[in-house]
Amino acid sequence: MPTSLTKEAHDILLRNDRGGYTVPNSRVYPFQWNWDSAFVALGFDTFDRNRAWKEVETLFEVQWEDGFVPHIVFWQEDDGYFPGPPVWDTHHSPATSGITQPPVAASVVRQLWESAGLAGEQDAFRDRAVVLFHKIWKWHQWFARNRDFEGRGVVVAVHPWETGRDNSPEWDVPAAAVDTSKVGEYQRRDTTHLDSKMRPTKSDYDRFVALVQFGRSLNWDHAAIGATSPFRVADVGMTMILLRANRDLCWLAKDIGLTEAAGDVQAIIDRSVAGVGYLWDESLKAWCSRDTITGRFSGHITSTSFLSFYAGLDDPGHRHAVLAHLERIAQRVEYLVPSLDPDDADFDLLRYWRGPVWSVVNYMIARGLAEAGVPQWAQRVRADTLRLIEVTGFYEAFSPVDGRASGGDNFSWTAAIWLALQDVL
Repeated sequence: MPTSLTKEAHDILLRNDRGGYTVPNSRVYPFQWNWDSAFVALGFDTFDRNRAWKEVETLFEVQWEDGFVPHIVFWQEDDGYFPGPPVWDTHHSPATSGITQPPVAASVVRQLWESAGLAGEQDAFRDRAVVLFHKIWKWHQWFARNRDFEGRGVVVAVHPWETGRDNSPEWDVPAAAVDTSKVGEYQRRDTTHLDSKMRPTKSDYDRFVALVQFGRSLNWDHAAIGATSPFRVADVGMTMILLRANRDLCWLAKDIGLTEAAGDVQAIIDRSVAGVGYLWDESLKAWCSRDTITGRFSGHITSTSFLSFYAGLDDPGHRHAVLAHLERIAQRVEYLVPSLDPDDADFDLLRYWRGPVWSVVNYMIARGLAEAGVPQWAQRVRADTLRLIEVTGFYEAFSPVDGRASGGDNFSWTAAIWLALQDVL
C-alpha cells in the first residue's frame, strides 16, 4: 500500500487530535463523537498504543451515573455546529448530547487488548482494561434497560442520530409521525460547510430537532423516552453491533479473569440471539430495521443488513440469502458496500446514508465475512475500501458508482480504517 497515504492517515489523526480525543473533521464536526472515537482508536493503535487507549478512556469520562454514554461530548465551545449544548440542555459538565450511538467500544477495546498481547505489553494495560470493562458493561446494561425495554433482544433507537445513519430511508416512514409543528426557526451549520445535495433534507432535520426537543421535555429520562417516543425503531445496525460488542465483552471478561461478569454478559447475548429474528424480513429475505410502534419492516436493504456475520449469526438459510443480496449488489456498483441497495427507489449515490460507501461499516462487514469463512467477499470489501481511499482521498464517504467524495475531507475514521486495514483479513 502507498506509504504516502499511510503517512497522510497518521497526519490526519494527529491534526484532528485535541489532546485525549479526536474530532471527526475540524470544520463540520468540531467535538468528540462516540463511535467515531472508537474507530479512531484502531488507527492510533497502529502507531501509538497509549494514545489509542486514551481515546476510549476520554469518551467514558463523561459516562452518566446510570451508564449512558452520549453520542457527542462538547469539550469546548464552537458555534460552528448545530444543535449545540443549549439545544440539548442535558445539565451535564462537560456538556453532552442526550442520545447515544452504535456501541462499538467493546469490540474496539478487545482489539486493543489483543494488540497489546501480540506486542507483549498486556501487563501495562491490564488495569486500564479492567476499568474500561466495567464502564462498558454498565453502558451495555443501560442499553438492555432503556433501548430494549420490551425485552425483545434488539436495540430500539429513539432518534435517527442514535443509529449513526441519520437520513437512511429506513427512518422515513417512522419519522413521518413526529410532530414538527413546534420546531421553530433554526440555522443549520452542516450545509454551510458541505454541498446540501450530500446532506439530510430540511424535513429530515425538522424531525431530528423535534425529537431532541421531545427528549429535553422529559429531562432526558431515558426510560420515559424509550417508552413514549414517537420514534421507536428496532435498528438492525445497532442490534448487530451490540450483539457483537457483547460477545467481545464476554471474551474480554474471561481473558482478564472476570469470570462471574462474563456469565452476566452471556445472559444478555442469549437474549439477543433468541430475539434477533424479529428483524428478519422474510418477504425480502434480508435483515431489516423495524418500526416497533406499527410492527412494520422498513423494506430497505442497507449496508448494515450485512452485519449479521459480524454479529456471529450464520445459520445456513440466512447465510445463503444474505450472500445472494451481496452478490446482486456487487453487480450494480463499482465499489462495495453501498449504504442503500442500488435497486432501491430511494438510492442516492452521494446523499449521506442513502447510498454512499462508509469505510467503518465496510470494516465491520469485512471482519464478519472473514470470520464466517467467506474470504472472497471479505477481501472484495476490504479491497474496495482501500481503493476508494487511494483514488479519492480520506473523505467521510464515497459514491459506490464512481468513487466520488461525499461529505467532509481529512476525515479521522477514514484515516483510521486505512491504517487498521493494512494488516487484517
